[in-house]
Formats: sequence, C-alpha cells, structure tokens
Amino acid sequence: DVQLVESGGGSVQAGGSLRLSCAASGYRYSRMGWFRQAPGKEREGVAAIYSSDGFTYLADSVKGRFTISQDNAKNTAYLQMNSLKPEDTAMYYCAATRGYGVSWTSLAEYSIWGQGTQVTVS
Repeated sequence: DVQLVESGGGSVQAGGSLRLSCAASGYRYSRMGWFRQAPGKEREGVAAIYSSDGFTYLADSVKGRFTISQDNAKNTAYLQMNSLKPEDTAMYYCAATRGYGVSWTSLAEYSIWGQGTQVTVS
C-alpha cells in the first residue's frame, strides 16, 4: 500500500521539544512537506525537504526553532520542533510528491497525505 505514517505528536509545555516522523511506504518521494492546521484556520506549510539533495524550506514562523531532515534509506522525513510555543498547537500532517512543483506550500502539489498527528503546547 502507498501511505505515509506519522508519529511523534503529543502534549508539551511551552519551550519543550517534539520530533515528528513520517515514513513513506510504497512511495519514493521527491519532496516531503510538513503542514499544520489549527482549529478554525487554514492548513499552512511548515517545512519541506527534497530527497535528492536535502534542500529544505522553512516557514518564517518556525525558522530557528524547527528543523526538517530525512533518512533516505528509511524513506522517512523528520520534523524536529524545539522551543515550542502555544501558537504551534495544531494537527500536523506530512505530505509527499514525486514532482518538484513551483511552490512547496501549495497543498495541491502533494499527492499523498498522512493521517495527521496532534501537537499541543500549553
């Protein structure tokens, strides 16, 4: 089956850290993205990484706090989240595409999505 399986969400206090994982099964991605959606808000891009060269994108709101990385041998991407703030509270989704697209934050450019994992910062 082609799927993305996320793990690593949870509840932490402000200033804490979490590491999210997204394992791609049956799908070799060219770009993996992390998105988040808070209640009543639109889904927004948080970070993305290209499998070929590890080039990364980070949203301005998380620069200096979040890091995206990958293990190509495991076909898995990670989102390390440090110095978490209450405004980081959201459902986090990973998404993957075999294309390269023009906008890493465009939801339409991703072919498959994970089920989501909740991150709550208090």
